[in-house]
Amino acid sequence: MSLLFRRASLASLGLAFGLSALSLSPLMAQETAPAPAPADAAAPTPAAAPVDPNAVVATVNGQPLTEADLMLAEGELSQQFAQLPPEQRRAAALSAAIEIRVMAAQAVTTGLDKDPDFQRRMAFLQQRALHGEMVEKGVVAKVTDAEVRARYDQEIANTPPVNEVHARHILVKTKEEAEAIIKQLDGGADFQKLANEHTSDPSGKTSGGDLGWFGPGQMVPEFDKAAFALEVGKYTEQPVQSQFGWHVIKLEDKRTKQPPAFDDVKDQAKQAVIRDKYFALVKSLRAGAKVEIPDVKLKQAVDTMEAGK
Repeated sequence: MSLLFRRASLASLGLAFGLSALSLSPLMAQETAPAPAPADAAAPTPAAAPVDPNAVVATVNGQPLTEADLMLAEGELSQQFAQLPPEQRRAAALSAAIEIRVMAAQAVTTGLDKDPDFQRRMAFLQQRALHGEMVEKGVVAKVTDAEVRARYDQEIANTPPVNEVHARHILVKTKEEAEAIIKQLDGGADFQKLANEHTSDPSGKTSGGDLGWFGPGQMVPEFDKAAFALEVGKYTEQPVQSQFGWHVIKLEDKRTKQPPAFDDVKDQAKQAVIRDKYFALVKSLRAGAKVEIPDVKLKQAVDTMEAGK
């Protein structure tokens, strides 16, 4: 759940927040750090000179088309240009901007700009754009590093400790096979050797049945219950049945799962702060707005939806 708010997506932020409950539960996911550059890597290319947004790149029927206009076209149409080589995207964006200009001019000439449906769409698009500006400048831009850190600390403090276990298992088809293996273990046989010889789990045939570390709920319920009930160094005295067959489980170790580092999840923490600030702003503005919905059923549906935010 990383936070990559772009201007083009800010207009739909309210809808996105309404459709999914953003939380810090994915904080436990770790992000892969970028690989260090090789020692003999070439020196970075010098940064390009700043672009003057008012520089004219073309004129269309005598009207200037500037670098700012071109950058806007590139941003709005970035998905259409995604498959193009980088060196072609600027030309494609300029071509598209020119096409839009000439078609728009023709639409005005023929009076399409006076069409009621068009004017309604234009009004809505303007409102969406203003909504996006309000979110970006009234919410996102006002989030501080201190607020993000405080949200991280709050989430960590409110998250109960989670135990993890490191286990091995031997998976066989029948209960009788599992009981025979337990009998060998009772006689002092080596668990890892038996796993390599007998398990039907392909990944365990060369690892001594090693499953690594896992937390509650990551395994099927029967296996999960049996593994977490064991003491370190012990194995199940009775075979454990699951949908995959019969298991003999050995517990190697237990530990309390450590929370993720702040730098690994600060984007998620920032997203949570933005969510809260966004809904607080919407709530205050809605409280001061006079909203009337004559349709009783529709009003009830809207009220229910609003109450869930």
